Amino acid sequence: MSTLRVTVERLTVLAHPNADALELAQVGLYRAVVAKGAFRTGDFALYIPEQAVLPAALIEELGLTGRLAGSAHDRVRAVRLRGELSQGLVCRPRALAAVDLELAAKEGVDFAGALGIVKWSPPVPTSMNGEVEPAPELLPWTDVENLRRHPHVFEEGEPVVVTEKLHGTACLLTYVAGDGRVLVSSKGFGAKGLGLKEDDRNLYWRAVRGHGVPGAAARLADRLGATRVGIFAEVYGSGVQDLAYGARGGAADAPPGYAVFDVSAEIDGQVRWLDPALVLADGELPLVPRLFEGPYVLAEVLELANGRETVSGRGLHLREGVVIRAATERHSPVTGGRALAKAVSPAYLTRKGGTEYE
Repeated sequence: MSTLRVTVERLTVLAHPNADALELAQVGLYRAVVAKGAFRTGDFALYIPEQAVLPAALIEELGLTGRLAGSAHDRVRAVRLRGELSQGLVCRPRALAAVDLELAAKEGVDFAGALGIVKWSPPVPTSMNGEVEPAPELLPWTDVENLRRHPHVFEEGEPVVVTEKLHGTACLLTYVAGDGRVLVSSKGFGAKGLGLKEDDRNLYWRAVRGHGVPGAAARLADRLGATRVGIFAEVYGSGVQDLAYGARGGAADAPPGYAVFDVSAEIDGQVRWLDPALVLADGELPLVPRLFEGPYVLAEVLELANGRETVSGRGLHLREGVVIRAATERHSPVTGGRALAKAVSPAYLTRKGGTEYE
């Protein structure tokens, strides 16, 4: 899940093709449905992204009481309004009345704290939970920003790799070469520097043991001369999320589905990000499906986010989306981090009964 920032943005206003009283306010490549005449192209307004949880007073001020997602009707999520996908909210709250919006946009001011807006934290099922302990040597994972929010992360024609984004739960494993220790964590716990104590009932430990990940990480550390190796993967299957790809969720006779999407290694004191397909031996570990390698074309990458999943080989359900990375690892001045982004399928965003556990 990407970082929550609530910022002022310059709008491009477009006509709504199916409603005379509505328009589309565009931020990056996101479009939010707004009342006709509320904004004009070039205006500055606050953009509240998906997965933001709003305080009751702000919900009432915006006239959204009872209209947002979640049991408390306080969470922003993607919806279709008169046939058009609306992602996020565009507004001008009273609290910003005295703010120079153009200056705030230029400086990238984050108003989340001032407005009491927080990021939604999904509930954690028992199988994904467990006893934790400090894990200072755990190699961390990074948040992946949305390509529609930052369409210029990559340059047109730049060589990229596009892989399928799986709807599971991120599993972090770090192998420490000095003493052979194995640290396992989830994305949420890992962000806090915590590891999960080994437990046969825990989903992540069942996955890494069932797929032989510690051994693969140890062999990779030896090949690279690394002091630490991080293996980052999606754990999936029935009971993990609503999209299961035909895999078991970790029954006694089989481990849950597991697919590696990234690798890092500490070599000579420096942590480097590596392409799993290049550094892992063929068939050593399951990898997320690779959909495309070649020059970056924004429209073509966004189209790849749609369609059916390829993980099962049977197209059992819709595709969550794709992850795009620079073919040669580099820093992105657009996001301030890695040149890495995701594009999510509109059908996935608006599906009914979906789960979003971390």
